[in-house]
Amino acid sequence: MQQTPDYWNNTYFDDTYFRNGEPEKVKGYATDVWFNEAIKYVQRTKEEPFFLYLPLNAAHSPFNVPEEYAKMYEDAPLTDVQKRFYGMITNIDENFGKLVSFLKDEKLFDNTIIIFTTDNGTAAGIAKNKDGSVSGYNAGLRGTKGSHYDGGHKVPFYISWPDGDIEKGAVSNELVANVDLLPTLTRMAGVPFESKKPLDGTDMTSVLTAQAKDSERMLVIDTQRGQWPEKGKNSCVMSTEWRLIDGAELYNTVTDSGQKNDVASEHPDIVQKMQTFYDSWWTSIEPEMRYAEIPIGHKEANPVTITVHDMHTTDNIPWNQVQIRQGEYAPNGYYSINILEDGDYEFKLYRYPPESGLSLNAASDEIMASSTVDELPVGRSIVLERAEVQLGDVTLKEKADENRPYVQLEGNLKKGSYELHSDFFTVEGSRVPAYYIVIGKKVNL
Repeated sequence: MQQTPDYWNNTYFDDTYFRNGEPEKVKGYATDVWFNEAIKYVQRTKEEPFFLYLPLNAAHSPFNVPEEYAKMYEDAPLTDVQKRFYGMITNIDENFGKLVSFLKDEKLFDNTIIIFTTDNGTAAGIAKNKDGSVSGYNAGLRGTKGSHYDGGHKVPFYISWPDGDIEKGAVSNELVANVDLLPTLTRMAGVPFESKKPLDGTDMTSVLTAQAKDSERMLVIDTQRGQWPEKGKNSCVMSTEWRLIDGAELYNTVTDSGQKNDVASEHPDIVQKMQTFYDSWWTSIEPEMRYAEIPIGHKEANPVTITVHDMHTTDNIPWNQVQIRQGEYAPNGYYSINILEDGDYEFKLYRYPPESGLSLNAASDEIMASSTVDELPVGRSIVLERAEVQLGDVTLKEKADENRPYVQLEGNLKKGSYELHSDFFTVEGSRVPAYYIVIGKKVNL
């Protein structure tokens, strides 16, 4: 998806992926590659019970797609981006059909639990045009990806298991969420499971078998898109029938799926009940709020690569490789790391990712756009003079060599938790964060 941690210059076509931690360049369009790998996996494991989780990077920006799929929609009343987006979805549909056909050919379909779902509402499926018109389809829902209205998070969930006793050919409006998958699937598959901590999810087998309904159940959707949670921000409390938005707006989504009619004033008892649930939920999670630490020095993961995507900050972070190339974002923040053992450690600070081979002050090459593939612009040259790393009371400094891809700093560190700051500085003294950092414990052979 060309995000900061993605392999440099991936475009969805003939990309480099990691297989068991090792980079491997693979021919083909991303979605085709992933489904082909899925089929190969099932072929290898079909004699035993198998589990296949296939999360796709499409359909996601950049909306790069084989031209023949975009052309399918060339006469549709859609924007150019939407034509590519719907082309990506059509490609997914075809590949999913190939996977199902393969399972049927191998006589695996009837006794395999198959689920198709998505992770959020549409990103480009609906658009407001300059003339005020709307193009595309969003099932009449309010909001799109990132919204706490239903258009941001209400998604399809299809499940098939012919040999199982789930209801066949049925549609249910019961409230089911991703948190329910673990307790439900372990029960359905007969896998012993006992949670070590309380789960938000519930075993929904009785709903899938049409033996029970639970209209009183409530869950919280939180779409703050920030690093540290704030109580009440962009909150949605859900039940099968109701949505409480921001603790103030109430919608009956059975009769008003587009969330157009706020009925909070007509049902203060429901508002209070759902807000009480939210308050209780928040109280239960608040003690667990903390930044996860990145372990450094573990023998199974040494060295470790960190990207600016991992930084804790309130500033804008360059989350994709276009922004890395532009070099305009300079967030001021830190990384939460845990040094596992006392010892000597080395830090390699990069402006570009290690696999790019680009020197510190280089301007990266441009990858030209086509009708169905977005451009990757020329990277801006930044003249870096020195680098600095801070961890607690330890400060490491080193001059930069513009002809090398990184600056290496070394120091002796004590075991413990640290806030890591890692930056470059220009001749003028301006601070530029190291977008990529490779940290390793030095091992004496």
